[in-house]
Amino acid sequence: MDYLPIFLAVKGEPCLLVGGSQAAEPKVRLLLRAGARLVVVATELTPGLRELTREAGVTWRRRAFRDADLDGVRLVVIAVEDEARAHAVAMAARERSIPVNAVDRKPLCSFILPSILDRSPLVAAVSTGGAAPILARILRTRLETLIPARFGRLARFLGETRPEVVERISDSTQRRRFLEGVVDGPIGEQVLAGREAEARAGLAAALAEHESAEAAGEVYLVGAGPGDPDLLTFRALRLMQKADIVVYDRLVSNAVLDLTRRDAERIYAGKQPGHHAIPQPQINDLLARLALDGKRVLRLKGGDPFIFGRGGEEIETLAALGVPFQVVPGITAASGCAAYAGIPLTHRDHAQSCIFVTGRHKIEEETLDWDSLVRPHQTVVIYMGLAGLEAICDGLLRHGLPPETPAALIEQGTTAAQVVHTGTVGTLASSIEGKGVRAPTLAIVGEVVRLQDKLAWYHPRRSSESAFASRTPG
Repeated sequence: MDYLPIFLAVKGEPCLLVGGSQAAEPKVRLLLRAGARLVVVATELTPGLRELTREAGVTWRRRAFRDADLDGVRLVVIAVEDEARAHAVAMAARERSIPVNAVDRKPLCSFILPSILDRSPLVAAVSTGGAAPILARILRTRLETLIPARFGRLARFLGETRPEVVERISDSTQRRRFLEGVVDGPIGEQVLAGREAEARAGLAAALAEHESAEAAGEVYLVGAGPGDPDLLTFRALRLMQKADIVVYDRLVSNAVLDLTRRDAERIYAGKQPGHHAIPQPQINDLLARLALDGKRVLRLKGGDPFIFGRGGEEIETLAALGVPFQVVPGITAASGCAAYAGIPLTHRDHAQSCIFVTGRHKIEEETLDWDSLVRPHQTVVIYMGLAGLEAICDGLLRHGLPPETPAALIEQGTTAAQVVHTGTVGTLASSIEGKGVRAPTLAIVGEVVRLQDKLAWYHPRRSSESAFASRTPG
């Protein structure tokens, strides 16, 4: 994030515009709408700016800029054509720690003005950090269609009734839940329809009912998919924004985790070979305890929670204790990573069945049903098999799979850091040595891998950073 999004109160505050070019007109209109007390310093103004200076509170100093013009100023906008003059004004403002915006000169800016959707007091701002203003304007236009003008009325209603809600509901978590119900329920609809008297009566009834009700907790068992946040379901996103506490795994990508509520408590419960941040039985008990305490708990798991995710064990505990829960399936790594790698798991000419196995168990313990894995016309997908890849390939060869059978290892699938390593069962393990392959990975064995060169459609921007942060307990 190149800029910190922030809303600045400038109502009644002195703000300075240096220069009178046409590019300054949108900035001036915006400052006036925000109630700024504007001073313009310029020898000449465009006709549009001349008209704006007739607005109440606008002062035009018809001369060149002087350092004294910065006295008492809250922020500065520079709209001059001369580069040297713009630089001098910007440096003078920065020396006084005054925020400065220079039109079309991003290096001189300490703040930028976003594209704004105004539903006062509700305001939405979209910015590309100056990289693509046209994109910000397009996104704002789309928001115009999604956020009706009456949302401003709803924002005012919530602001007017907030003191009463705060007085009646002192606990911040319970208050947030109550207000979510107001916005998403009949009361919010009544406000948007202009029936505010009915809405106020409904709010009073809801507050009375809330005071007599006990706080109810719940667990949301949500599949986070293989990494790309665009693969989340709408339901997953909705529940991710409702949860008070997030209990997440190592295989949840940073981009997905960023979509949870910023003020939600986060508890890392990831597992790595030889190290579990929280043992599974304790995770089961933790989810139940938090929900019984009245919390809405998001159990966020990479892929799908019911495919090698131990989600079944977790909700068994919840069900036994009578804890309410919901399960939201996610796109499992097999389908997501294979699709982004251009490897169909089944194909009429190559594979009529597909089998999923996990490589986490020790291969020497013979925990895999090898005979079922070496059948012809079948695709084998191996989850969590990076550490044991060589042993798995050796086992497949020992049990009769031809060494020339195509195989692939997909690293950090569906993310910007995705890499697909291809070879054969006989060569794949040795071919990735020294390449610094980073988990999570998914191995695919079968004739369908031959199609990868032809069908690969996703061309990620190879990132120097993992999409999955190295996390430690805590």
